[in-house]
Amino acid sequence: QLQLVESGGGLVQPGGSLRLSCAASGFTLDAYAVGWFRQAPGKEREGVSYISSSSGWTKYAADSVKGRFTISRENAKNTVYLQMNSLKPEDTAVYYCAAVLLPASSMWTDPARYDYWGQGTQVTVSS
Repeated sequence: QLQLVESGGGLVQPGGSLRLSCAASGFTLDAYAVGWFRQAPGKEREGVSYISSSSGWTKYAADSVKGRFTISRENAKNTVYLQMNSLKPEDTAVYYCAAVLLPASSMWTDPARYDYWGQGTQVTVSS
């Protein structure tokens, strides 16, 4: 069974950090580009970050997360990470990872481009 499983979410105070993991099972993730998305209550799912299969190309949502979030991958562990620092209450959302075989390139923020999705992990930033 092909699946992605996110972990690492939780409750953190403003200014804190979390590292999310996206682990693949049933397929080899290194051939896929991976995106991180988030969805807050009442809002649309939005792209947060993206990494190409070779790790040579990364993207971040403009302004909202750039400089605070870092995406990386460890193909030997079939896992992609999202390091989130200086968290703000507005970062509160369910975070999803998604994998796409064909590079999404400039369309990386379009959820419809992706082949596989994880179930999501809740991130809550609150004092």
